[in-house]
Amino acid sequence: MKKLELLAPAKNLECGIAAIDHGADAVYIGAPRFGARAAAGNSVGDIAALCRYVHQFDAKVYVTTNTIIFDDELDDTFRLIEELQAVGVDAILVQDMSIVNCQLSIGLHASTQADNRTPEKVAWLRSQGFSRVVLARELSLEEIREIHERVPDVELEVFVHGALCVSYSGQCYLSQHCFGRSANRGECAQMCRMKYDIVDADGREIAHQRHFLSLKDLCRIDDLEALADAGAVSFKIEGRLKDVGYVKNVVSAYSQRLDALCRKRPDDFQRASRGRVNYFFKPDLKKTFNRGFTDYFLHCKRDEQGILQGRQADIVSLDTPKALGEYVGRVKEIRRDSLTVAGTAAFANGDGICFFKGSEREWKGSEREVKGNDLVGFRVNRVEGNRLFPLKMPEGLRPGMVLYRNHDIAFEKVLSGKTSERKIPVKMVFREVPDGFELSFDEGIGMKDEGECRKGVLKIEKTLAEKPQRENIVRQLTKLGNTPFVCDEIVIEGDADKYFIPSSQLTELRRQVCLTPSPSQREGKEKPTPNPSPREGSWNFHEGGFLLNVSNHLAREFYEGQGVAVEPAFELKEPPQAMLMQCRHCLRYTLGYCVKHGGQKPTWREPLSLRLADGRAFRLEFDCKNCQMNVFSR
Repeated sequence: MKKLELLAPAKNLECGIAAIDHGADAVYIGAPRFGARAAAGNSVGDIAALCRYVHQFDAKVYVTTNTIIFDDELDDTFRLIEELQAVGVDAILVQDMSIVNCQLSIGLHASTQADNRTPEKVAWLRSQGFSRVVLARELSLEEIREIHERVPDVELEVFVHGALCVSYSGQCYLSQHCFGRSANRGECAQMCRMKYDIVDADGREIAHQRHFLSLKDLCRIDDLEALADAGAVSFKIEGRLKDVGYVKNVVSAYSQRLDALCRKRPDDFQRASRGRVNYFFKPDLKKTFNRGFTDYFLHCKRDEQGILQGRQADIVSLDTPKALGEYVGRVKEIRRDSLTVAGTAAFANGDGICFFKGSEREWKGSEREVKGNDLVGFRVNRVEGNRLFPLKMPEGLRPGMVLYRNHDIAFEKVLSGKTSERKIPVKMVFREVPDGFELSFDEGIGMKDEGECRKGVLKIEKTLAEKPQRENIVRQLTKLGNTPFVCDEIVIEGDADKYFIPSSQLTELRRQVCLTPSPSQREGKEKPTPNPSPREGSWNFHEGGFLLNVSNHLAREFYEGQGVAVEPAFELKEPPQAMLMQCRHCLRYTLGYCVKHGGQKPTWREPLSLRLADGRAFRLEFDCKNCQMNVFSR
């Protein structure tokens, strides 16, 4: 029986609680420092409060300590990890290998920032004590399955939803190169969302000012079963900078799909945490922030020549890095102060509408529209049926243009209210014992594994009642109110209801059991035992140097102990003509000029370069053997 975990982002305590309430089995949250989203840090006190809430449902809290660390930060890092262990976090996510030899009583997860894309790398990480590895987003089902088959004793975590980095995580230095803001330090300037020209070796412009590195958002909600069969156990939603509405909507959508999968295959899968969620709204992924969706390279396969087959050209959002939202119709008519929409969508005052000002976004066969389109938005001031009255009529709007809604005021209002309730269903058993009465909660209802019981004992002198007390016992014991429990069944054994028991003492017994930790909460956490076999844990450091992101003396000593010659991290010393990105996304393929995939022969002279509007250019290298595009500083 495989336990499946839905892992949700928590910008803060509020988002973390909302994630659990809407069906997440675990949350990941940033600490005050050293997380890969510098703007999403949280106090240790808030993380402690989150742990207390989350652990009621046997769910888990993972903390991101996945930046590279400088020498003068090591002591603070180790103190922080000690504090996190003390408040009950279940694991930390790590990129910097200086942390590996810490004395940990919690799980050690290899962040995707550690660049985890091969079976050899995953096996090596397992040999160093990592219990879980977060795989690169670029991997296909075929590659995930191979990793699982070769390293079956490590948990595999995969991204299923949210924003995509165009470079392999941990291998992007473009922001550091241009602005001194390191992605490996949680300070990415999002260079991939900017506009670029493509120019050839002769300086000829091939394409003008488009978002060539801005990918659509990931969405694998239809692939959860395939991912589970391939070996994934944790399904990760990206978004530690997203608000609580995003968390509610996306977590609910994925949790309901995972529940459906567990109902479909009850002998194979079950959820990793406890609790039954009642939803008071219908989730809709199109209604929260997205740049359009892609499953990325999930269904690609390599042929006998090693060429990656099954690529999709439209994984990139060429026209805008902003949220597009849902399609709502076309412009039917334009008047002086309003427009009529042809479509079935219902609108509300305050809706945000957008359209592309320029030629239509159409993809026909191998023809690619290379003329840029600008996304223009406006707020709806008043609605009369399908006639919209903007506060100010936007320029460039014409009949026939496609309209999208990127802010649905009615949906946001729904999300701002109570949208779910999560309770652990229990069977309550009340029985007589020699020195009083015992109450137990069996939490195994609906679970395939053995039920877990919380128990409490009321020591009291027994007095026979004038009449049976069943009704009052049931009434007092089932008042579960704001606790995480709901009573699905209550059993009063034997003649336990023939005694008089004051209501106040029944209430105290119920509270005692509610506050008793479950057996799983009482179990101590142990650090996973490292794999001692160097043969099974070996890894060829063929791409070493600054790509290992070694920024402190402990990490350097760690790698040197593995026999690896290292160089300082890019953030400490920028190499000349350095590789700034490694991407599976390929512009030659996207533009229809990859001959290995049936594209036309290029008319330009390579190398091509990406050029910003200010004139800064970055050389492109097409590594066709590995189906990879590399971006260089020059």
